[in-house]
Amino acid sequence: MALRSTVALPLRILAATAVALPLAASANTGVTITSYGHSALLIQGGGASVLLNPFKAVGCAAGLAEPRVSANVILASSRLLDEGAPVAGGRLLSSPGSYRVAGLKIEGISAPHDRFGGRRFGQSTLWRWKQGGLEFAHLGGTAAALSPEDRVLLGKPDVLIIGVGGGAKVYTGPEAAAVVRELNPRRVIPVQYVSGTAPKDCDQGSVDPFLQAMSGTPVKRVGRVLSLPAKLSEGTQIEVMR
Repeated sequence: MALRSTVALPLRILAATAVALPLAASANTGVTITSYGHSALLIQGGGASVLLNPFKAVGCAAGLAEPRVSANVILASSRLLDEGAPVAGGRLLSSPGSYRVAGLKIEGISAPHDRFGGRRFGQSTLWRWKQGGLEFAHLGGTAAALSPEDRVLLGKPDVLIIGVGGGAKVYTGPEAAAVVRELNPRRVIPVQYVSGTAPKDCDQGSVDPFLQAMSGTPVKRVGRVLSLPAKLSEGTQIEVMR
C-alpha cells in the first residue's frame, strides 16, 4: 500500500500540472477591446470579460447605442447614469475595495470625481487589475489630480484608460496628459470625449486638445476594436478608438 501511495502522489502532481499549464497560458494571451463610445469598453481575454462604465444615452452620451452586453464583471467609475447605468449584465462594482471575480484580482481606489475634493459630484472609483497578462488602470471618471498615494496604488500600468474631454468631472486634455506622464503607461486609450457636434448640455470637448498636449507621442486610430498582445513594446503609444 505504501508503494502505491508513493507512486500515486507524483502522478497526481503531474495531472495537476497538466491542468494548470493551459490555465496559466490562457491568462497571458493578450486582450481584445471593443469600444461602445463615451467611456464604455468591453475587455476580453485571460478567460474573463470586463465591461467599463456602461451608460444610459443621456447627457454627453446622448445619441449613442447603450452597451446592453454581458460580462463577468462591470467596473463603474460611479453610479451616475453616464458611468454606471444598470443596462448591462454581470456583477457590477462601483465602490472602492479589493475584489476577486472570474479569476481576476481587482482593486478599486477612491478619488474625488471633480476638482473640488468631491464637493460637486462626490467620489469616484479608480480601477486597477491584471487581465490577459496586461496591467490595466481605468481613470475614466475623475477630474482630480492624482495624490502620491494614488500613484503608488496605480503603479505603472501597461494600459491606461483615461477621460480627456474636459468638463466638470473629466480631465481636460492637458490634465490628462500630465497624468499620462506621471504613470508612464505603454498604451493609452482616451475616453469620455465628443466626436463631432456635442449633444445639448454636454460640457465635454474633442480628443484633439489631449493629442496636442501629447505632441510627439505616437498615435494610432484603431476604430472600434483593438487587439493587444500580452507583451507590449516599450514607450507610450496612444490608441484612439471610435
